[in-house]
Formats: sequence, C-alpha cells, structure tokens
Amino acid sequence: MDKLENKQLIVLKLGSSTLTAGTNRISRGKMEDVARQIVALQETCRVVLVSSGAIATARQFIDIANWQNAVASKQAMSAIGQPKLMQMYSEVFGDFGIRIAQCLMTYRDFENEESKKNTVNTIYELLRHNYLPIINENDTVAVEELILGDNDKLSALVASLLGAGKLIIASDIDGLYDKNPHQYADAKMINIVKDIDAVAPFVDSSTSKLGTGGMISKLDAARICTAKGIEVVIVNGGRNNFLADCLAGVIPSTRFVAER
Repeated sequence: MDKLENKQLIVLKLGSSTLTAGTNRISRGKMEDVARQIVALQETCRVVLVSSGAIATARQFIDIANWQNAVASKQAMSAIGQPKLMQMYSEVFGDFGIRIAQCLMTYRDFENEESKKNTVNTIYELLRHNYLPIINENDTVAVEELILGDNDKLSALVASLLGAGKLIIASDIDGLYDKNPHQYADAKMINIVKDIDAVAPFVDSSTSKLGTGGMISKLDAARICTAKGIEVVIVNGGRNNFLADCLAGVIPSTRFVAER
C-alpha cells in the first residue's frame, strides 16, 4: 500500500439505475461522466468501482420475451451481460486513458481469511499499477445481489475489507429523506446521519425498476462501513459530475458519519 498512502481510497458503487440514466439501456454518456471524474480526481484519490448492470446490459442484446423472471434466468442473463458490460467499460474508460480490471466476487470471499487476503493483495496491486478494479458479484454462482441490495452490501464489504476512506453510493435520489419524496411534497432531506437507528423508521422498501436496491439496503451498507470507521455518502448519480461535486460538498447528499 506504500504508493497509495498519500491518496484517499474511495469505493464508488454504481447501481443499474445510475448506469442506465433512467432508461432501459446502459448509458455510455454516464460512463463517460464517471471516467472524466476519476481522471480529474486521480491526483488525490484512488477509486475502486463496484458496478451492477450486467443484467441491464444483457437486455440490450437478447430477446427476453420468453425468459422467465426467475433467479436462474437472471443468472443466465448476467452471464451474457457481464462480458459485454466490461467491454463497454473498457472502450469508454480507455478513451480517457483508464485501464480496467475485472474482479468477480461472492460473499463467501469475505468469510475466508485466505480469500480476503488474496483479494486485498490483488486489488492493491492493480491500483499500484494504475488499473481501475471493477468489482461485481459473480451472479452465475451467487444470487444474493439478484435478490437483495443491488451490490449495496457488496460495496460495503469491499470498502471495509480495503480500509477505504469513503464509500460513495450513487443512487437515483439525492439522499435520505424523512419520508418518501415521491409520495410526499413536504419530505425533507437528511444531510448528516449520526444514528442510523434513529433514521431507519423513515425508510420504506421501494426499489427502482431496473435495480434491486432500495434505501433499506443502503442503510445496511452504512451500518457495515460506519462500524469500521468508514464514512458513507449517498448521492444522486444522475447528476453530471456527481462524484467530484459530492466530495467538494457542492451538491445535496446524505453523509453517514463514521463511528469513532
């Protein structure tokens, strides 16, 4: 980790709703927006990307009319979409001089000490050689992301394992509100959270059409990270320049203060 000591490590989680920019297709424009920000921040930060979107990518290339909406079909679609998603990342990020590396993980990798050690060594070696690790769950052998969380928990476990400075969760909403802003015009945004239990009653279980992660899974991710001293920020990934502006504090976001 010697070459990274003077740079903050940030884990950035991109869900399907962010990557599709509110459409039914992966947005190259959003990928370009993310790549541009990573380049702009590289003097002070190193980024590890946790990316969903394999199934959303598959939907662009195959006729899913005869596919059942079952876990097995989703696993098959993930197997089809994952290499195409990485190809898109490689093409778009390559235009910005960013070299990528794919890391597929399962939750079992966080339970085995040897796997944890190997994962940390691999990711830091990639970072030392200026490769951007892009992490996703290996959906062909694991199904937790397909059912719960859209990689929210995975991003929290990655951030904790790597000892990251921050976990930034790009969502389709500016942050956490005291009630559902889509249903209540008087909903107020919560900018800083010091007690997750105190805000948990504000959250409902709604999810987006393309992603499986609602605010509940994001609170669970915040619990994991803040207990390890890692700050978590929820920000609207639909905004252009959302990552840099979030870090600069110039756009709305919800920040979960790390426990000391």
